[in-house]
Amino acid sequence: MDSAAANEQQNGQPVTYTFSKEERLCSKRLITLLFSKGSSFNLYPLRFVYYTEPGLTPAPTQVVISVSKRHFKRAVDRNRLKRQMREAYRLNKHILFAEPDKAPALLGILYIGKEKKSFQSIQKKLIYGLERCLNK
Repeated sequence: MDSAAANEQQNGQPVTYTFSKEERLCSKRLITLLFSKGSSFNLYPLRFVYYTEPGLTPAPTQVVISVSKRHFKRAVDRNRLKRQMREAYRLNKHILFAEPDKAPALLGILYIGKEKKSFQSIQKKLIYGLERCLNK
């Protein structure tokens, strides 16, 4: 069985590579809760902030992605980094959904680096971060 076929099913469910509206964290109340009571760790150039409370959101995990305006003055640079982070999350979110009881309800992924990194390095750090979120 090749790796593509192995990734097609996880826990009997097919793996979906979408990033739907339900998975995006938009509520100001929940964002405030995440940053006030959540735990965090850094994996340069990313910072992960997570808060675990089952049943808090309609989706298993809701995510907010942010890039600092202080370090990237031009909106085109911020938007490119956010697009790369969203794509890396979309392709690897199945890591969180493999164990939904351990997955955080709220997750913030912040880009704290001062220079632009390649998609491969962002994706690598994001995978390590998602695995670390499950183990905390």
